[in-house]
Formats: sequence, structure tokens, C-alpha cells
Amino acid sequence: MPLRVGIVGVGWGAHVQAPAFGAVPGYEVAALCARTPDRLDRVAGRLGIADTSTDWETFVRRDDLDLISVATPTPLHTSISLAALAAGKAVLCEKPLAGSTAEAEELAAAAEASARPTACCFESRWLPDRLAVWERVRAGYLGAPYFARVNRSASYWHPSHAPQARWMYDRDQGGGYLAGMLVHDLDYVCTLLGEPAALCAEVRSTLPDRELPGGERLTVTADDTAAVVLRMESGATAVLSVSVMGAHTDFFGMDLFGSDATISGDGTVKGASFRAGRTAEEGLAPVPPSPRRPPGEDRLPGGLAGEAIRSMALMLEDWLPAFDGQLTPMPVPTFADGLRTIRIVEAAHRSADGAGWVSLAPDASPAAASVPGA
Repeated sequence: MPLRVGIVGVGWGAHVQAPAFGAVPGYEVAALCARTPDRLDRVAGRLGIADTSTDWETFVRRDDLDLISVATPTPLHTSISLAALAAGKAVLCEKPLAGSTAEAEELAAAAEASARPTACCFESRWLPDRLAVWERVRAGYLGAPYFARVNRSASYWHPSHAPQARWMYDRDQGGGYLAGMLVHDLDYVCTLLGEPAALCAEVRSTLPDRELPGGERLTVTADDTAAVVLRMESGATAVLSVSVMGAHTDFFGMDLFGSDATISGDGTVKGASFRAGRTAEEGLAPVPPSPRRPPGEDRLPGGLAGEAIRSMALMLEDWLPAFDGQLTPMPVPTFADGLRTIRIVEAAHRSADGAGWVSLAPDASPAAASVPGA
């Protein structure tokens, strides 16, 4: 029997999660939950799902649901996920896992205590270009890691670009591109290179307000630009940056240096082309993207949404063995991974506010997190 999935949230949950679950035998999206009845009915009709609810508190306790997928705005992640875990459900939660380190710690502890499968949606690990690089690094291709660099740019908040949704300009609502975009790269670099030990960062909002259609001025509290330098426990250094303030920009670049090899690539938000070479070889050669495709590939759309759905479906496919107590083919992001990225994001804000180098040790309090001698 397939796992019966209940999705809370019909934005990303309906746009990406529902078709991803539908592409993988072993899951069945059985019910949807959202707080706005009209929108819920429209989405449910489009997806062909008759079972709906506007009350998440009763929804997550239903006996006929095995897995609760939390795809709501970030401020609701903690309460919904905790309630679902307490009801004995497996839980998939969108990134960022929570709105604060304290909440993420509570979620990670509850997930460990529940012994139920839990995962955080860092599905971009399974994008074809990234999956190919991940498989090489996991097999030891780089040797001892030396350095990683990630650079992202886009035009989303340049004054010439149309305004985005209001919540994206509000840090308290989960807005900002450090937690919204670069967080995927933070997760990926830690997946490749191991745990971070300390960081120094700049995080800023370039323009203090935004003019909306009609002339209203919206105060901006979320970040549009961030640069993070990580000291890894392995001894490697990682430098990651993002800015959505560049007119006509859409760029992604990544370099990985190690004792045995180099991997380098660039492209756009839609994907990158990587090249790699061992030290004994003459140079860098193309890295073919992973040929893996989800079982329901032929039913999925094209374009950027299709790539997100495909990578999510591959993550879900790799997650299935966990429901039988088995190891997953590739490590599926855990709540502990989600907690790690929240620690990095919060530490980056503290660093930018004047703390300088900040320790990322789990027991380092914000008041005592400065790195001596840095």
C-alpha cells in the first residue's frame, strides 16, 4: 500500500510537492489542507483531490494519513511539524526548517525522539548537475577538501524588476535571499565538505523600502545581498555569496578544490555545466549530468518548475527505504541538516551586526559565540 500523504499548504505544496509525490510509486497524495477555502478548492479541483480541510490541527492527527508534508509559510513550520510528530506521523518540512535556531533545535529533538522518518526539503541536491558532482565527491574524488566557492546573482529586487510578494520583503515571515536561496548552497557545501566550525558574514538590505503598485512604500527588513565565509571542521574554507540586486543578471557558479582534483561549473538558476579533472590529468573535462529520472518523468512539466519537481521526486524516491527502517541510497536531508542551516543563517546575521567571526558549535550561545583570535 502506498504511503498516504497529507499536504499542508497549497502554494509550493501544490505547485511542486504534489506532482513530485505523484511521480513516485509508494506515495499517494490523499488530502490537502490550507487556510483559504476558495484557493484550496481551486487547487484541489486542479489536482483532482476531493479530500480537503482548513483546520491543520485536526488534519495532522488523522488516522488515515501516514505522512504530513508541511509547505506553509515559515512561521507555521514549527507548530505544524511538532503536532504531526506528536501524532505519530512521518514529516516532510519545507526549508527553512524554522524561524529560529531555538525552534529548529526543538524540531530536531522531536524528530529524533519520534523515531519516525523526517526530512527537510533541500531537494536541489538532486538536480542533475549537482547530483553528478555530489556522487563524485561522496566517492572521494576531491581527496582532502581545500576550498569551495559559490556565487549567485539575480535581478529580482533591482528597482527595474516588478515587486515580489509582500512576505518576501519581511524577514520575520521567512523573506530574504540568504534563508530563501543561498540556504540551498549552504546545505550543499556542508553535504560535500562536512560540518562548519565558524563564519564571518555581511548580510544587508540594499534599499530600505520598496514602492508597490499604487504608490505605497513597503519597508524592507529582509536581505537582498549576503556573503558568507565558512571555516569548515575539515580545514577547508568556503565562500558563498548571493545578490538579487543586479539588473539583467541570472548567474550561478561553483568551484571545488581538493588535494586530488578540481571541479568547476557555472550556469543559471535553471542549471549549470560542470567540468572536473584530477591532478594527474591535463585539464578539466565535462561532467555529464546525472541520468537519473523519477519513475513518472513522462507526466512532469518542463521548465524551471519541472526541474524542481524532478529533483524533489528523486529525493522522495531515495527517502522511501527509510519507511522500512533501511538506509537511503543518497543521504536525504534531515531535520538536523535543517537546523545546521538555520544556525548558519542566524550566525551570519549576528556577524553582520558586528560580532565578527562567530562560532557554529551547537553549544555556542549568541552571547559567547565570538571566535578568539579572529
